[in-house]
Amino acid sequence: MTLKNISNPTYYDLNNEINIPVNGQIPLHKDQEALEAFLKENVAPNMYHFDSLRERFDYLLQHDYIEVDFFNKYDFSFIEKLYDYLNQQNFHFKSFMAAYKFYAQYALKTDDGDYYLENFADRAAMNALYFADGDEKLAMNLADEIIHQRYQPATPSFLNAGRKRRGELVSCFLIQTTDDMNTIGRTINSALQLSRIGGGVGINLSNLRGAGDPIKHIDGAASGVVPVMKLLEDSFSYSNQLGQRQGAGVVYLSVFHPDIVDFLSAKKENADEKIRLKTLSLGVTVPDKFYELAKANEDMYLFSPYDVEREYGEPFSYIDITKEYDNMVANKNIRKKKMPARELETEIGKLQQESGYPYIINIDLANRANPIDGKIVMSNLCSEILQVQTPSTVDNRQEYTQLGRDISCNLGSTNIMNLMNSPHFGQSVETMVRALTFVTDASDIDVVPSIQNGNKLAHTIGLGAMGLHSFLAKNHIYYGSTTSTDFTSVYFMLLNYWTLKASNEIAKERHTTFYNFEKSDYASGKYFDKYITKDWGPQSEEVKTLFKDIFIPSKEDWNALKSAVMKDGLYHQNRLAVAPNGSISYINDTTASLHPIINRVEERQEKKIGKIYYPAPYLSNDTMPYYMSAYDMDMRKVINVYAAAQEHVDQGMSLTLFMRSTIPAGLYEWKNGRTDKMTTRDLSILRNYAYRKGIKSIYYVRTFTDDQDEVGSNQCESCVI
Repeated sequence: MTLKNISNPTYYDLNNEINIPVNGQIPLHKDQEALEAFLKENVAPNMYHFDSLRERFDYLLQHDYIEVDFFNKYDFSFIEKLYDYLNQQNFHFKSFMAAYKFYAQYALKTDDGDYYLENFADRAAMNALYFADGDEKLAMNLADEIIHQRYQPATPSFLNAGRKRRGELVSCFLIQTTDDMNTIGRTINSALQLSRIGGGVGINLSNLRGAGDPIKHIDGAASGVVPVMKLLEDSFSYSNQLGQRQGAGVVYLSVFHPDIVDFLSAKKENADEKIRLKTLSLGVTVPDKFYELAKANEDMYLFSPYDVEREYGEPFSYIDITKEYDNMVANKNIRKKKMPARELETEIGKLQQESGYPYIINIDLANRANPIDGKIVMSNLCSEILQVQTPSTVDNRQEYTQLGRDISCNLGSTNIMNLMNSPHFGQSVETMVRALTFVTDASDIDVVPSIQNGNKLAHTIGLGAMGLHSFLAKNHIYYGSTTSTDFTSVYFMLLNYWTLKASNEIAKERHTTFYNFEKSDYASGKYFDKYITKDWGPQSEEVKTLFKDIFIPSKEDWNALKSAVMKDGLYHQNRLAVAPNGSISYINDTTASLHPIINRVEERQEKKIGKIYYPAPYLSNDTMPYYMSAYDMDMRKVINVYAAAQEHVDQGMSLTLFMRSTIPAGLYEWKNGRTDKMTTRDLSILRNYAYRKGIKSIYYVRTFTDDQDEVGSNQCESCVI
């Protein structure tokens, strides 16, 4: 922090004392002392003070700190009323880390960096006023949700709302390329532009011809996907928002692409510098057929995308490989090469051990569960976005001859602990949906027309959740127990129900549905079949008690919702996605996403500052037994929890696997009599288990090594909510 009035701060030392046990106990009170010292020594002397709210807004407007358009949509008397309400809530951060993160990364500061211009209530007000777009009732409801931390907008939205000089409100982007030089060039330009305005970029390369495939009209052969990957990595490194952040991207490739081995090899530590990828993330799309061939220990064929597109008349990504595999093997017009399926499975495991990559997208699972007309072909930088796309084609002037549909991610998150205490769960969720709807409506990424087109037609959002482990621990529920999966299923069933209700209401109000709604399983009613044939309410008495004051929709309620949706439609093509939560979960004083914690007292390395310690929320002698580290937990328990949520989430979730390089004894029965070192076999078993449980995507594999290092730590700063 570059602030004017800081001298001899004590808060770092006080915070560091948390890591020094006293009589065998964690001195948690030191965190509160550090918080008090931070507010007194750092925030109070460096807060820019105004004599009135009117003076504050006049100053912010006059000096171009905030936009004037959203401000002019309200009478100032209403803004005063909203501020009165926020101030009455008497908001306080609960930990040093929460306050430190907010003021270091989110609070508006003077241009010279000497003073803070807002506190948390001010930022909540900016978000409420901006996203309500002049609707006073919605602004009050949003202020209520944000100040009580039931709703947390994604980092780009929360940070930039209302600011005059800002980045985009959206979190990340997904684009794809088709098999020609013009589209490749347009894709590289798109990567530059999207990285410039903020957010991570996912790019599908599966449609590109493999190395050695012919190039039309030229007596030569294609170089394959790796050189394109290098061009993209250089593009992200260059387009880094004037050095403020590292450009971030991920490339996806089908596991049946002929360049798959070279694709994976480019991320290895010992790869030749000409092909080695240092910062670009890798993801693999995996159809059912791969699991089938690996299980049978058979060879697998890798197919030429160039030939497949000529034979089938559409790009490689859009072919159902599981369905067409045998036909493609038999087709002599399609060049192919073979390798043992288990050999490739081992290569995937080796790279996951070494780097945490590749992400795994179980593409057939995603498409089977997809209620939307079209095909999902890839994911994003954090693997939770799964939406249909259509390809674009570009002419020699780099103009679109066919404008496809690509994706921008509009994200937000519920705080499970606080939403469970909401006076009206459904109204809270509707308010969140309306805030996210503003983000998708306001987004207009014209520098990449396929993104602009996709967003305009789909109106997609992605509401998720954070704080599952802290909620379970506070309520004395072990993570991974049947009680925990029961709770998770009911919670996400409710998110699904209320986001559907909200989307239906917005469709009715606007007389507008998402593109091709009439071709969806929502329009036919098929989507609702599982909810009107089975009771999805709490199964255990413990979970029934947790939801005793919360409305649980019956089969009849679901049937009524089905009729309403079939009649008036939905505004949003997609509604739910669970992103990984980074710094924003600290501000919410809760645990990240749906993951178990890593440490009861987490150690964070902050730039220029050093180490900061963060005790798990609600940590006490009472809750300590329920706070087992993810690294000491059977990952099948984590998969089971995510599978319970996935049942109700129309997109995906950023599921990370946490492994130790030396596996604790007794954790996995298949290790009995074998080495206690983590092997590719362990990862293969877990990937297959996740696939069988219906998990659509696996994000990082994070490994805690014997020398206390972490491999595969989360580097995504755009979708971390």
